Order: sequence, then C-alpha cells, then structure tokens
Amino acid sequence: MRPSRAASAVLAALILPWATLAGAPSAVAAEVRYVALGDSYSAGVGAGGYLAASGDCRRSTRSYPYLWNAAHTPSSFSFAACSGATTDDVLESQLSALSPATTLVSITIGGNDAGFSEVMTSCVFDTQSVCLNAVANARKFIGTTLPARLDATYAAIHSKAPRAHVVVLGYPRMYRIGGTCLVGIGDTRRSAVNAAADDLALVTAKRAADAGFTFVDVRGVFTGHEICSGASWLNSATLPVYESYHPNMSGQASGYLPSLNSAD
Repeated sequence: MRPSRAASAVLAALILPWATLAGAPSAVAAEVRYVALGDSYSAGVGAGGYLAASGDCRRSTRSYPYLWNAAHTPSSFSFAACSGATTDDVLESQLSALSPATTLVSITIGGNDAGFSEVMTSCVFDTQSVCLNAVANARKFIGTTLPARLDATYAAIHSKAPRAHVVVLGYPRMYRIGGTCLVGIGDTRRSAVNAAADDLALVTAKRAADAGFTFVDVRGVFTGHEICSGASWLNSATLPVYESYHPNMSGQASGYLPSLNSAD
C-alpha cells in the first residue's frame, strides 16, 4: 500500500536525522582544524614514543592529542604542547599555531605555574614539614595569582581562534589514599598533594567557564588509577626522571583521550 503524503513526510522526518548522522563523522572531521596547546600532560610526557623533531618538548605519539588526531583524521592538526610549559610559554610560543580557521583547541595548563615539579620534589625527597609548606605555597598561588594568568591565556586563545571550541582539561589527583606502594610517601603528604590538585581543578573550571570554554575534570576518570592504587595510570618516581608523576600510556589513552572525546 502506498503511504499518504502526510505519512511520507513523517517518515522522512524520522529518517533524515539518522541519515545525516550516519554520514556526519567523515564530513565533520574533514572540517575540523585541531590545535593542541599546553604543557607536558598534553605533550604526552610519561607515555614514551616521543617525536624526535619535538626535541625537549617531548611530544608523544601516545599522547591524547596525537591519538585523537589518528582516530578522527581532521583536516589539519598542529601539535604545539610542550614539556614544562607555563601560561607565559603558551602566550609567547604556542599561540602562533592558532588562526581564525581553527575549530578545535585542547589545553592543559597551570600546573607548572603553580610549581608542580618543585612540590613533588619536596614531598618525595624532603621532610614532611618541607612538603606541607611547599604544598601550602602552591595552593596560595593557585588561589591568588593563577586565576589572572589563566584569564590572560584564555583571552589570547579566543582572540587568535574566535570560532574554536576550546576544551580545557584538568589534572588528576596524584595519589590513592590508603593504597600501598613499594616506594612512595605517606597519606599525610598524599592528601596534601591531592588537595592542591583539587584547588587547581576548581580554579581552572571557573576561569574556563568564564571564558566560555569547556572544562573537563579528569579526576573522576582517574579515580582508582592513582599512584598506589595497584592499577596506576600515572608514573611514580621513575627513570628518566622527567617522566615521573605524569600519565603513562594508559593514562593518555584511557584517561585523557576519552575525556577529550566527551567534550566533542
């Protein structure tokens, strides 16, 4: 039996969106111009597989930006993230990767501004009082100085890439409280380090929201995979030293990559 015009119209209305979605991934990907900014967590330090041409920036083929590019094959991909980068480094040396044509930007930034490396060195190798003092100083910086630095960085990104969907990814809590490590620090120090990560997440989320960017909190996805969890997606103290306290291959592929995908 031939359907009526009204029935045909309803059927078309039901089918068209699905047909459009079915053909969307390749069409959408072809229009994406992706730029990955940020620090070592975005560069992929800790995961190995570093691109020789990236030098001391240590950009990894196992990093979440590189994996996202391989999976989605956008029309262009610029990998500007660099080990050790601060907000000043983003402003001074990474923004040239952006343009008005950029459609997607990802970034992790702020940890080095707050002295992440120095805090971890103090907490692992110095006394507990030195560790707690270092964490307290970092938390003060996060609450008082970092917000303006993030604001300036986000404003510059928007200025350079005004049409881009900007995804700001946070940092995980470093330690499992109560977990057992062959080599590690006690729960007092672990709790202090995690508290600084919580502060950083809260401040970054607020600044990203005020900039009109998407913030993705990775603390949840890393829960159960912290150092001393028995299934860690983060390196503890390791060699080479620069890979210490960074996401490993699993942290990039199972932690950060799905987090970026969730914000698409």
